[in-house]
Amino acid sequence: MTQLTPNPSFSLTIQVELFNQPGQLAAVTNAIATSGGNIGHIRLITQSRTQSVREFIVDASSTDHADCLVAAIKALPDVTVLKVSDRTFELHQGGKICVESRIGLKEQATLAMAYTPGVGRVSKAIADDPSQVFNLTVKSNMVAIVSDGSAVLGLGNLGPEGALPVMEGKALLFKEFGGVDAFPICLATQDTEEIITTVKHISPVFGGINLEDISSPRCFEIERRLRAELDIPVFHDDQHGTAIVTLAALYNALKVVNKSIDQVKIIFNGAGAAGVAVARLIRQAGAKTLWMCDSQGILSRDRDLTPEKKEFAVEAKGTLADAMQGADVFIGLSVPGVLTPEMVKTMNPDPIVFAMANPIPEIQPELVRDLVTVMATGRSDYANQINNVLAFPGIFRGALDCRAREITSRMCLEAAAAIASLVPPQDLNPEQIIPSVFDDRVAPAVAASVKQAAREDGVSRE
Repeated sequence: MTQLTPNPSFSLTIQVELFNQPGQLAAVTNAIATSGGNIGHIRLITQSRTQSVREFIVDASSTDHADCLVAAIKALPDVTVLKVSDRTFELHQGGKICVESRIGLKEQATLAMAYTPGVGRVSKAIADDPSQVFNLTVKSNMVAIVSDGSAVLGLGNLGPEGALPVMEGKALLFKEFGGVDAFPICLATQDTEEIITTVKHISPVFGGINLEDISSPRCFEIERRLRAELDIPVFHDDQHGTAIVTLAALYNALKVVNKSIDQVKIIFNGAGAAGVAVARLIRQAGAKTLWMCDSQGILSRDRDLTPEKKEFAVEAKGTLADAMQGADVFIGLSVPGVLTPEMVKTMNPDPIVFAMANPIPEIQPELVRDLVTVMATGRSDYANQINNVLAFPGIFRGALDCRAREITSRMCLEAAAAIASLVPPQDLNPEQIIPSVFDDRVAPAVAASVKQAAREDGVSRE
């Protein structure tokens, strides 16, 4: 496996004391560079005639690599490492979100209106007309981020406490990119019925439910039931957020290679929640030839498959390598290193490869630089990052604004088209098929398309 690029996920603050003489600083920076670290900011903390203390911000590629960097500095003569801190852990100290009041309580009159006795009049008004809850409470702009911690990122079953930092991060993204208030709800149960019942019980507070990191196949049943039994949008981001952004990237990648979605052969590796959802949406967008593989190879009709996998069963049999022959597009939502350069060489001319396993993709881009026309991953340190943050803030912004009852397929398709449209034809190239996550046009464009689709589907309360 190719060495990963150093990145801020493994960023260190290293404080060192060294002699205040020429060459000492260079020795430290050379040790970091020789060990493969990426130096950011260097700050002088204190300095005397004989000593100086400096602080280095250094990116590593893994925890083991970070340890190697620190060891290399400690091995230098006349250099003392005073402090090493993990910047990611420092950022999470005390959590990443908080609840703030929208109303300042500076006088008695405000308190009397915000709370008792004035609030009683508002409560009675909502009881008399339940639709007023959208106007008079946080429900109009509040989403529950619900997880049982059974499938946290690519890390597995970490439980509710282990899931909490991820759900906090999701709430941060909702607010920063979509202006949506969201709160993490990490449940101490992995029982399907208990999860469904709990979400139904807390739903009066929220204008939407974002399901997150719930393992397959339970996530399909939980989402299906909640969609049927609640009158607010229920969105499983691992499924539908991934599907929307992948489709947006595929639309533009196909423009780059001048191929049509209904004529290309698309190979999936990974038949879990994300893989199934992406395949469903791409098929709804017009794809005709779509083969899906799991750890046992092609989903063939003679295999004993789950209902979700049966949707994509084909007559063909064999391995991923067999499926890749004559393929135009590879979409990976699986595990690191399963795709090889030899498999890519059997694809049709101008191949498209979306290797989205995180943090290590199905194949390192460096290995197929001269073999692939369009390459995308889920990582931020390569071109064409397929990141769900391009979808879910705008999806919920639009759904909340029109008080949608559900998220429909049309809303997802239109969201994908809106994201793709933000890369104009003159800017479209193999390394720019998707807008940046920091493009402030994305959420408003997605929200507008979602609201329009909700109205056309008759699920808007506006």
